[in-house]
Amino acid sequence: MTGGVVPISDWQLALSVILVVIAGTVSAVFRLGLLRPLVWGTVRTFVQLTLVGYVLTYVFALNNLYLILALVTLMVYIASRAAVRRTPNVPRYPAGLAFVALLASTYLVGTIVTQLIIAPEPWYSAQIIIPIFGMILGNSMNGIALSLDRLYAEVRGRLGEVETLLSFGATPWEAVRDSVREAIRAGMTPTINSLMVVGLVSLPGMMTGQILAGADPQDAVRYQIVVMLMIAAAAAIGCLILVGLSYRKMFDSDGALRQEAYERG
Repeated sequence: MTGGVVPISDWQLALSVILVVIAGTVSAVFRLGLLRPLVWGTVRTFVQLTLVGYVLTYVFALNNLYLILALVTLMVYIASRAAVRRTPNVPRYPAGLAFVALLASTYLVGTIVTQLIIAPEPWYSAQIIIPIFGMILGNSMNGIALSLDRLYAEVRGRLGEVETLLSFGATPWEAVRDSVREAIRAGMTPTINSLMVVGLVSLPGMMTGQILAGADPQDAVRYQIVVMLMIAAAAAIGCLILVGLSYRKMFDSDGALRQEAYERG
């Protein structure tokens, strides 16, 4: 073979279940209690990705701007809900804030990448926009979940300091700004760590996919560089927006800490 994707038949795809059997055996032998979620996750993977394959085939063929925007917004909504579920220690956390943070960061960074850097023809090419926005979302939702969880953990760990500052007349921002910095840093750290080792420890998804599809490695590298930098930007913007909106929720109208700042969810 000189180029192009090596096809995987239905039989070959079925053989991939062997990999799950290996993971399930490890869980069973060591009594990890992961066998049921592993099986359920595998079933969902097969069903969800198969359905997505059919949907994307239709969307790519139609290439309608309004359909693309609707699909991306739906993806943002699903990602925001997933991010909320990853912050069990945050009481009564409003999913709306996660949606706003992800919507703003995804559309801003995604638009810059697709319109200024890649510049496809037509400019609203579904085959470019949906994968790019999907990669932004997949990484950003992890970052914002980490940043929000760290925000509450930091404030709880510094309750004495925060209350002392408030008692001396500090504003809510002045009382928690160190916690806000740590929260944003926590959300961005995984992405920065990835930037440090990309290409040395692993070949990331975008690059690997293009190489498997027969693309020139140099072209694949260029796309991967853009992807890594866009993920870093989206994580920074998303964490900044979410933490900036969320820290005010910890205070009442008088600038005092609410009860939820003291209690875990």
